[in-house]
Amino acid sequence: MSRSLVPGLIARGEVEEGFLGIVISRQLRELTWMSPHTVDVGATEVVSSSREGVVTALEELAADCHLLFTHESERERGKGDGVRYHSHYLVPVIGLGETERWLLADRAMWARLEGSDLGLLPARPRDADRITDPEAVLAATVPRRGKPIGDYLQYAGRNMDLAVLAQVPGYADWVAETRNALKGLGYL
Repeated sequence: MSRSLVPGLIARGEVEEGFLGIVISRQLRELTWMSPHTVDVGATEVVSSSREGVVTALEELAADCHLLFTHESERERGKGDGVRYHSHYLVPVIGLGETERWLLADRAMWARLEGSDLGLLPARPRDADRITDPEAVLAATVPRRGKPIGDYLQYAGRNMDLAVLAQVPGYADWVAETRNALKGLGYL
């Protein structure tokens, strides 16, 4: 018997829409691979929202999704085990933290993309969390082929090594919170 799992993402910008939607679905497939059930992880449903519109966006996604991800502040992540439940649907809501840095963790992925400048990327994946201006580092890293940075985000989402990302403390925390939510929902 198969169970579906549809993630939802409240996006604040281009990074979330182009990169995180893909990474979330990939990581959920990885996490549910050892589930006692067959889990069909769907594509991440993405709703763009300003900080002020987060509650409305959560309501919109909660009707169709099993698990929600948002950039709510660190103070929200500190509640309980980091997982909050939203509305009468009881959909787990997991904070993402500083995801722009996650793009910079996998030097090998960027090295495979001809024309990338690896000079500002951290030597070790865990050091990505220390980058103070991730947008500037990303802009300096992507190849200069007349394409906007956004054109490389889906490439990064599909090709980023999840084992490398797991070495970034912020990402590892997010995976642990997501695993706990999946256990609570009976997927693991």
